[in-house]
Amino acid sequence: MSSPTGPASGLPVRMPRPRQPGRHRRPEPLAAPEGAPALLLAVPGTPSAATRSLAEEVVSIARSELPGLDARIGYVDGGGDEFPTLQSVLTGAAEERTARYEQARAAGLDVKEPDGPVAVVVPLLAGPDNATLRQVRQAVMESRIAAELTDVLGPHPLLAEALHVRLSEAGLARADRARLFTVATAADGIILASVGGDEAVQAAGITGMLLAARLAVPVMAAALDQEGSISSVAEQLRSSGSQQLALAPYLIGPEIDAALVADAAAEAGCSAAEALGPYPAIGKLALGKYTTALGIAPPQQQGMPVR
Repeated sequence: MSSPTGPASGLPVRMPRPRQPGRHRRPEPLAAPEGAPALLLAVPGTPSAATRSLAEEVVSIARSELPGLDARIGYVDGGGDEFPTLQSVLTGAAEERTARYEQARAAGLDVKEPDGPVAVVVPLLAGPDNATLRQVRQAVMESRIAAELTDVLGPHPLLAEALHVRLSEAGLARADRARLFTVATAADGIILASVGGDEAVQAAGITGMLLAARLAVPVMAAALDQEGSISSVAEQLRSSGSQQLALAPYLIGPEIDAALVADAAAEAGCSAAEALGPYPAIGKLALGKYTTALGIAPPQQQGMPVR
């Protein structure tokens, strides 16, 4: 969890340096506005050292994209100093903002009393999971702190890129269709495994279409948390001609026990890729939700070709 980096809320916004003239000038780097709310990453699932490491890497990516960003981590099912809850992180952020304001006034600065949200809460979820989102909303309400809650990260083309990378890392997909080499274990049908019921399956299906375009193989979404969904989709793919299937978790990682992914792959009779994890796109998408909520221009987000 980061400590606040900006000065007191209400201070004048940092003015950009004069831009260099000429056609070949470099673009000015974007920085977080002075006194901007914190980005609070809401991490679902059972807290663990691995979960904390993943979340810290995601916020590190976001900070690298937006210098000066105050990024923090709160756990939906957290507790204690090691895994602070969303409520405790929101409370701490509010207290620190008030303290900065009071220090500025004590120093004789003419500053405006802070207003607006203390934090923008970004759920660390690839797709909609109503049960988890209810917990996040409840935690924000119970904190009694002004905060804005964003949508989940997907669907998005960058998630299709991340899924492609994870499949290629597992030897289940070609790394680049433009290169004329084959992967003997490449799948000819992909099961995109989501969590969150029918709504999550529909949302995953949008990213699945983008993934299918990248791989030139059929991709169908299924629900890990609905009995029979994975095996049903596997049967549909096989009956349509796919013989070598692969399971791609449409998950960041903390949302579900990893053993359930392995069980689902065994049920479908196929291999599985790793969850999305702290792939760079995850940090960029979390930052994009934050900048959109604040109405500031986000750093350019473009999918890079998979090598």
